[in-house]
Amino acid sequence: MITTDFVKGSPCWLDLGVPDTGAAAGFYRAVFGWELEAMGEDDEHQYGVFRSGGKVVGGLGRLTEEGARPAWIIYYRTDDVQATVAEAERMGGTVRMAPMDAEGEGWLAQLSDPLGGQFAVWQPGSNEGIEVTDQPNSLCWTELYTTDADGAKEFYGTLFGWQTQDMPLPAGGGVYSLITPEGLSEERMQGGLMEMPADALPLTGGRPYWHPVFATDDCDGAVARVTEHGGSVQMGPEDAEGVGRLAVCSDPFGADFVLLQPAPQG
Repeated sequence: MITTDFVKGSPCWLDLGVPDTGAAAGFYRAVFGWELEAMGEDDEHQYGVFRSGGKVVGGLGRLTEEGARPAWIIYYRTDDVQATVAEAERMGGTVRMAPMDAEGEGWLAQLSDPLGGQFAVWQPGSNEGIEVTDQPNSLCWTELYTTDADGAKEFYGTLFGWQTQDMPLPAGGGVYSLITPEGLSEERMQGGLMEMPADALPLTGGRPYWHPVFATDDCDGAVARVTEHGGSVQMGPEDAEGVGRLAVCSDPFGADFVLLQPAPQG
């Protein structure tokens, strides 16, 4: 499970880049009940934070990177952003945004892995990251679709120390690799990665990509709100044994995410 006890390589922040932040705020308010808190002047159109029940669950900003698609970017914890960026470059990764100081809240950098999967890193200052996880309407899992699972495991394992455990999928559906932070038990699994052919990744033209999984207490109801408010559904809702009921969705701008109603435990 993802927690707010962030350690090296933990997902600790995520934000959404879109061309119209006002419309995006309305969509996510309708689907999850999130409220947007603007940060600074005119931040309705620049940057703000989403809150669920008063607690921060992510950020929202206007898309500014040339050629970038609307997407959620997941940030992973580091204790030394400069060293992490240097290591990523050494292993063939690309720096999309050089390390910068977020006004004392922390240091961030945005990167791509060697095959183009985009992610970010966060070295905390006064801000540790999101304030709630693993609850309805918050982040509960992160997931990478990649064209080279072994290469991804080597890159991220070296960068963050991630431990991975391969799990065969039913009916010959391939292998899903579960991700756990370095040195922690399986109870702290935080995500997974899966190898897929390039033609199965149309959102990015065949390039690997990360997406967030948001918990919900009613997958079907959340899916209905997605479609009612201009989003789309690529898969589901369907039941995954031992996991729960899930659906792969996109917001009105094409930024993808997964809805998961976790299976009852015990």
